[in-house]
Amino acid sequence: MNSEGVDLNDLKLFALVVEHGGYAAAERASNVPKSRLSRRIAQLEADFGVRLIQRSTRKFAVTEVGQNVFRHAQAMLAQAQAAQEAVQVLSAEPRGVIRVSCPVSLSQRLLSRVVPGFLIKHPKVRLQVHVANRRVDVIEEGFDVALRVRTKLDTDGDLAMRRFGEFRELLVASPIYLSRHGRPIDPMTLADHVTLSMSEDDTRQTWELHGPGGEVKRVDIKPRLMALDFPLLIESAMAGIGIALLPESACCEAVKAGRLEVVMPAWSLQQGICHAVFPSRRGQLPSVRAFIDHLAEEFPRLMGEVRL
Repeated sequence: MNSEGVDLNDLKLFALVVEHGGYAAAERASNVPKSRLSRRIAQLEADFGVRLIQRSTRKFAVTEVGQNVFRHAQAMLAQAQAAQEAVQVLSAEPRGVIRVSCPVSLSQRLLSRVVPGFLIKHPKVRLQVHVANRRVDVIEEGFDVALRVRTKLDTDGDLAMRRFGEFRELLVASPIYLSRHGRPIDPMTLADHVTLSMSEDDTRQTWELHGPGGEVKRVDIKPRLMALDFPLLIESAMAGIGIALLPESACCEAVKAGRLEVVMPAWSLQQGICHAVFPSRRGQLPSVRAFIDHLAEEFPRLMGEVRL
């Protein structure tokens, strides 16, 4: 075989001639002159050092070696076509439906502010957003992207991930409540206060607070109000009902307005990492990639705006 290797275009022309059963039919199908087809296949035979097409009779015949080469050429050309189609898909204009899962608060406070701009930028994309606080199974339920806030990122080993930033959760109470009941100075005294909880499970009400020097204290509480609804908790806290543990992004406006105050600012829940999980990046649709890139561009800026 020629040390410089075989010209892949010659293999393509050889496959064309074999598929059409001769030079004349191949010329009609491809508009490549017979003289060029014959010359390139002769060069291919010289490169291989074997006869691929039998020329001893008037009848067109492919040698046994030629048949083997033809089968390999077909497989190679099919792979090349698949690779080309994959590149075309990935470089195409974003279009189609993107299925997104998002927690309620994240949808209301962040996603609602970035979706309009994304849809304006990509007019052929449609978004189907599933807003719920349950943890969806991305693969089983057919989601393209799931947005999450977690303290640890080791629960989705089979998924790809994109990180956007971190949220703090702060203890807050109204000036009314603090004037009536006093200001707690140690996490363990929270058990003696009226509390408002984001957890709806009455059997598991514990706040794990992280403080100076990495110290951690677990406080068992008996909340007077339990609801995974931030507006409800914020309104109740502002009315002086009790002390709430809330995401900074949810309560910062009320704190800045003086309607809530941060209680024991040195203590907070472990920071929650805002991130997206999605199936493997390999073969990712342009629309999904564009959506995740848009979130990565906009979320960190918006998260910075809702900090104290």
